[in-house]
Amino acid sequence: MITVFYFILFLISIVIVAIIPWGLIYGYSNIMAKLLHNVLKYRVKVTRSNLRLAFPEKSDAELAVIEKQSYQNLADISVEALKGFTMRNSAIRERHKILNPELLDYYYNQKQSIIGVAGHLNNWEWGALSAGIQLKHHPVAIYKPLSNKLIDWFIKWNRSIRGTELVPTNQTFDTFQKYKHKPCIYILVADQSPSNLSKAYWINFFNQDTACIHGPEKYAKMYNYPVIYIDIKRVKRGYYTVELSVLCDKPNELQDGELTAAYMHRLEQSIRENPENWLWTHRRWKRKRPQKAQLS
Repeated sequence: MITVFYFILFLISIVIVAIIPWGLIYGYSNIMAKLLHNVLKYRVKVTRSNLRLAFPEKSDAELAVIEKQSYQNLADISVEALKGFTMRNSAIRERHKILNPELLDYYYNQKQSIIGVAGHLNNWEWGALSAGIQLKHHPVAIYKPLSNKLIDWFIKWNRSIRGTELVPTNQTFDTFQKYKHKPCIYILVADQSPSNLSKAYWINFFNQDTACIHGPEKYAKMYNYPVIYIDIKRVKRGYYTVELSVLCDKPNELQDGELTAAYMHRLEQSIRENPENWLWTHRRWKRKRPQKAQLS
């Protein structure tokens, strides 16, 4: 019953947000940001600690500005995610515009699948919408399922009607096998902490010894798929551009861990350009390196 109750609330929220104009949506987002930051103090200690570690050169005043803006970013993404469920395809193209989809045409014409890597930077949620509308490859987004099965089902269904297939992480291997003869773009938002440290790559990320997910490199090398970096930038509120670039064309020619390091270093560059737009509320540096791991 609790699962059904939250699912109904979720649907009601989508309907309410759908009929509210964009201007009012961001008015609500402003309130939400202040509530999260100043009243509920949602993960403020974690955010503050992360920012101090990442930017030791910045003053307390500078960090305070980034901290405040990061909660506004979080609130904006939250309301935009709800709005995205009912947006028209034309609005998605306009508001989450892929600048250079033709970069992937060569691979598509060769019936070559690719792996796209992104971070929790700006509005990554709309990526599951825009990919299916603007790319020729079949988009397959690897994700962690929600505990509420009804909400999880709805999100998968909504993404599928836009052309993007959501695949749970525990089905990653089977999905790569299933589509090995079909040109797909496997989308992985891979900047979170890994659950399995024994397989993690350890990378210098913001001058911190950081455990990184092994999946993108594992499957890139297993199938020798090119890896594309997905750089999402906010133009203004509710409008984003997506620029694609080749991170690695021949992953099997790289040393172990080199591809993961290239991805994390490229992501760090993107974050440093607008640090307030990354998800600083997660405990990115909570894990410590096992003695046998090597720094990349």
